[in-house]
Amino acid sequence: MIKVKITIIILTCFVSTNGFTQPCGTLGQTPGSAFPLCGNQIFRKASVPICDNGVIPTPCPRITLTDKNPYWYKFTCFSGGTLGFLITPNNLFDDYDWQLFDVTNHNPNDVYTDPSLFVACNWSGERGITGASDSGTTLDLCANVGVPIFSSMPTLRFDHDYLLEITHFTNSQSGYSLEFTGGTAIITDAKIPNFLSARASCDGSKIYIKFNKKIQCSSLSSDGSDFDLTPAIVPIIGATGIGCNSGFDMDSAVITLGGSLPPGNFAIQVKTGTDGNNILDICSVYIASGQSIPLTVVPIAETPIGSIGKVGCGPDSLVLFFKDPIRCSSIAANGSDFTVTGPVAVNIISASGICNSDGLTNSIKLKLGAPIQQAGTFTIQLKTGADGNTIINECGKETTPGSSFLFTTKDAVSAAFKSNIHYGCVSDTIFYTHDGNNGVNSWQWNFDNTINSSIKDPIIIYAAFGQKQTTLIVSNGTCSDTASNSVFLEEPITALFESPSFICPGDPASFTDKSTGSLNNSWLWDFGNGNTSTLQNPPKQLYPLTSAVHDVLVHLIVTNSVGCIDTATNTVKVAGNCYIGIPKAFTPNGDGLNDYLYPTNAYKAKDLLFAVYNRLGQKIFETHDWSTKWDGTFKGTPQEAGTYVWLLTYTDADTGEKIQRKGTTVLIR
Repeated sequence: MIKVKITIIILTCFVSTNGFTQPCGTLGQTPGSAFPLCGNQIFRKASVPICDNGVIPTPCPRITLTDKNPYWYKFTCFSGGTLGFLITPNNLFDDYDWQLFDVTNHNPNDVYTDPSLFVACNWSGERGITGASDSGTTLDLCANVGVPIFSSMPTLRFDHDYLLEITHFTNSQSGYSLEFTGGTAIITDAKIPNFLSARASCDGSKIYIKFNKKIQCSSLSSDGSDFDLTPAIVPIIGATGIGCNSGFDMDSAVITLGGSLPPGNFAIQVKTGTDGNNILDICSVYIASGQSIPLTVVPIAETPIGSIGKVGCGPDSLVLFFKDPIRCSSIAANGSDFTVTGPVAVNIISASGICNSDGLTNSIKLKLGAPIQQAGTFTIQLKTGADGNTIINECGKETTPGSSFLFTTKDAVSAAFKSNIHYGCVSDTIFYTHDGNNGVNSWQWNFDNTINSSIKDPIIIYAAFGQKQTTLIVSNGTCSDTASNSVFLEEPITALFESPSFICPGDPASFTDKSTGSLNNSWLWDFGNGNTSTLQNPPKQLYPLTSAVHDVLVHLIVTNSVGCIDTATNTVKVAGNCYIGIPKAFTPNGDGLNDYLYPTNAYKAKDLLFAVYNRLGQKIFETHDWSTKWDGTFKGTPQEAGTYVWLLTYTDADTGEKIQRKGTTVLIR
């Protein structure tokens, strides 16, 4: 399993003012004292002290934001993927915000000065539950009312440290709960807590214990009652967690004895302390009673190089660890106590330890003149430095020159990938491939923030079309890389065309393709007049003169290059003729023959007005719709037989000419 270290910071959206000058001093309210958490726990904070640390770099333009009333959190991820979480205020009318930073190889306080550490945020001015979920659409939401309260889930990179800060914009001390849910990243360490090592001080009055993972400081009894010494030749009188004065977790503790141990073999055993519990890791898993670790007290001896820290990708520094504390004063600052040999030349330019108040360190960091870019096996060796000695342990014993340790480096990797689209009629299939070069053994694919895969060459079927975004994170266990790419999947082919609603005989009719979808379409038209065409933009069509109006079916068949077919059919009315005429006589007797008076075949008449007048000049009928016909009545009363005057005006649709006609028609009873 690939180990990913993560520290997250959650912030509240706050436009900086001069009203907050109280600095944050409570543990957990600064990046350096962040709470350690596990993904399988719900963290609850009953209250939030009001304070302000400083300005936080964000992607929000023209807005100054601070970590107002904050709490910071750190945790470790053991398998890369997406991170989903909920922040639920105790008072749902409170406004909480958050921001996530990648602080890998950085001091936690760099979040205040380095904008490149940004990963994701949500500074919405809305109140209520916030967080990151699959309902979000972007990683950077800035301060304003109406901004969505959920961001999309960020992708966590294995072996990276993150800080998450929750900031409380509302000026109250009401708290919240934090729960991790919905994401695919694993941020819970499944390792069972236990001892890792034990050693005695030079005078045998103290025992230094190291654990295999982070332990809760609060679970350690200060009287040392969590431990037994076998054989119990001296009593245990106290225990202190290293680093617990400024944080919540530790990986080392000091057991104080009531006397000095002589050289010999001993064992340290865990038991339930006077506080009623065993020692707990940060996920609240305890070290089982009876677990023990051997302790060998030996005469004072020199301390060789014990191990080397994880060698990253293109390392520009190396960290050496020693089982016994080393005097910081014995370390040559120019790094001349060490040499590195291997496939390429390596130059050490400085050396330093993380020194405690006693001037001792268990690790030495060597700064290199340039990163090691080539894969291979290297040897680091101890020698007499420019200060006249190698290194000297806390007991005053100098290590003989020649102590060495081997380490390996790996080549950089590329996440560049290829995609091959196989188009279908209902769905499309994309075959994704990665070359796997330079020892890549981990693939984390994300497709549109909805589908994830960890296989080398996944196959994804898309039933929805449009823009598709793919992100791949690869690693060889040391080096990692990320690549993104997008493809556009065309909509399914759909046949569609525009046609006139009616056609006059002898008039050219236009048909316009409006089909959607592409991939090299082909067209087959059937115009219902004996003509066909394979052009997308076919020639205009003519329809012959007939005795009456009739319907013609026009078909368009569209086919694309992958064999998908669709058909559209429009019904077009073809007029018998389009000459506008007014009957000389009509007989409104209901026999179905010449029962109405109207302008016939007025298909091309625009802005039409047809009116009928009696012999007294009274208008007894008027219409603007030529298909609305006069039935020989006025206000429901049949009119007398005789001659009636009609008036017809309209605009010719073809020429734009305004036409005015006047005549008479005989009503016959």
